[in-house]
Amino acid sequence: MSSLALAVRDSNTMLRRNLLHARRYPSLTLNLLLTPIMMLLLFVYIFGDVMSAGIGGGGADRSAYIAYIVPGLLMMTIGSTVIGTAVSVSNDMTEGIIARFRTMAIHRGSVLVGHVVGSVLQSVLSVVLVGAVAVAIGFRSTDATVLEWLAAFGLLVLFAAALTWVAVGMGLISPNAEAASNNALPMILLPLLSSTFIPVGTMPGWFQPFAEYQPFTPAIETLRGLLLGSEIGHNGWLAVGWSLGLVVLGYLWSTSKFGQDPR
Repeated sequence: MSSLALAVRDSNTMLRRNLLHARRYPSLTLNLLLTPIMMLLLFVYIFGDVMSAGIGGGGADRSAYIAYIVPGLLMMTIGSTVIGTAVSVSNDMTEGIIARFRTMAIHRGSVLVGHVVGSVLQSVLSVVLVGAVAVAIGFRSTDATVLEWLAAFGLLVLFAAALTWVAVGMGLISPNAEAASNNALPMILLPLLSSTFIPVGTMPGWFQPFAEYQPFTPAIETLRGLLLGSEIGHNGWLAVGWSLGLVVLGYLWSTSKFGQDPR
């Protein structure tokens, strides 16, 4: 077999391994998935009227606020899901299985590829589940074409891949699962400091540059524009640029750390 065929075969084996682990131990994924769902229900049913009135400057409109926050919470779902990847990678590195893999005739990068592809698939599934909850409580996409839906799906997959490679690197540098979970905590905190719940223009002036140009806000605004027809502007290029940049940096970081001697 060619080296490419061997790499694909071994990566597929590692992907099945990670999906099997996720199926046997679903509690971590479910716990991380509950965070965006609880945020969705909390902000819609508890704060929805007040938040919508504050953003719109007029009467309360909970349905409008649902439409506003769902794109941000879908991105937050990806950030929550990839924390499980950091924990899983850390477990592999500290429990000895990687040392065993290093002695076997398998493609060296297949372990990381299996984690990344498995995490992206889990992220997409999590987004679908959170999206289903959003639709159940009243979210509706307005006038989105088939092309815009495909672009939205592509953005979600690309952003999931970007955060996953970063999470893999975080897992590789963590001495244990608890540290990996803590190191990956910005994946949940950054969406809270973005335009997920309120427009950037309503934030304090000194904070607006950070909120506007950090990775989540451009991705959220682009997804919001694709699904709801709002203005995307420069956010589309920023979202793609951040995603591709994080993929490259995460990949280089992860492969560099994985190539070092095991702990």
